[in-house]
Amino acid sequence: MSSDITTKTPEAAAVPPPGRAPEKKRVAQGHRRLLTRRDRITLGLMAGVPTVLHVALVWVTALASIALAFTTWDGIGFDSIKWVGLDNFKQLFTDNPQFWPAVEHNIIWFVVLILIPTPLGLFLAVQLDKKIRFSRVYQTAFFLPVVMSLAVTGFVWQLIYNPDTGLINSLIGANKPGHYIDWIGDPHLNLWAILVAASWRHTGYMMILYLAGLKGVDPSLREASSLDGANEWQTFKNVIFPTLRPTNTVVLVVTIIEALRAFDLVFVFNKGAQGTELLSILITNNIIGESSRIGYGSAIAVVLLVISLAVIIPYLIATFRKERRA
Repeated sequence: MSSDITTKTPEAAAVPPPGRAPEKKRVAQGHRRLLTRRDRITLGLMAGVPTVLHVALVWVTALASIALAFTTWDGIGFDSIKWVGLDNFKQLFTDNPQFWPAVEHNIIWFVVLILIPTPLGLFLAVQLDKKIRFSRVYQTAFFLPVVMSLAVTGFVWQLIYNPDTGLINSLIGANKPGHYIDWIGDPHLNLWAILVAASWRHTGYMMILYLAGLKGVDPSLREASSLDGANEWQTFKNVIFPTLRPTNTVVLVVTIIEALRAFDLVFVFNKGAQGTELLSILITNNIIGESSRIGYGSAIAVVLLVISLAVIIPYLIATFRKERRA
């Protein structure tokens, strides 16, 4: 009995039959197009508009300020721009009687912020980290000045420093004729009065930064320290504070930036006059003042930019190196 069934080799079975080529099996795709055209347009606008605004308002203006620092320009027509090289910087460093006092005031601003509100903010953070009653209420109260506008803060402290009806003069009895203390008008007092207002705001900022750092401390470190017989101060000094080194770096950089960009409080108080000159005030007065000297004001802005970059760039380099090692 002969069998009609022929045995096919694997090679023969692999060869497709003649005729129409076999269709490839389509793999079912549940979501072949994740974003519709409308979604892509929406995302493009959401990402593109902020990017364009950031480039136009930050990068373009910064580069334009650097270029204008080497020119003279009164702001009326681009034809009046004249190249003067380093003359603006020479005049700034040698002939401007307000420049070096402004630099000194910025340094004083930083020293005061790092010596008074920063330790006070750390102290408040340590106390609130103990989970005392109504800690949320205290956090809100101390952080409220940070949320408030600096202009509003300036107006509030103007009322406090008012020589006639202000709170301070009323408490110390200096609101009577012949006994007035002009906290804002006296060039020997106004800078320190403004620094009190700035410290009041900066304390809440430092408190939040340190409180976030304390929340990241391993609780086992506290337990091990208490088992070794260390008291609360020894535990903080030898165990807790060394672990706050990254937070201390952030605090230092933030404080330097706050000292360099100080403007709002001083401008609200007395527009930077009578012993409260700052670099930011000089920039504003020269660029949008009565006698507009955009090139000269841009030179001051470049000096402030260089000082800021001297602080920010090392911090960024250290941060990136730490991330690479991690």
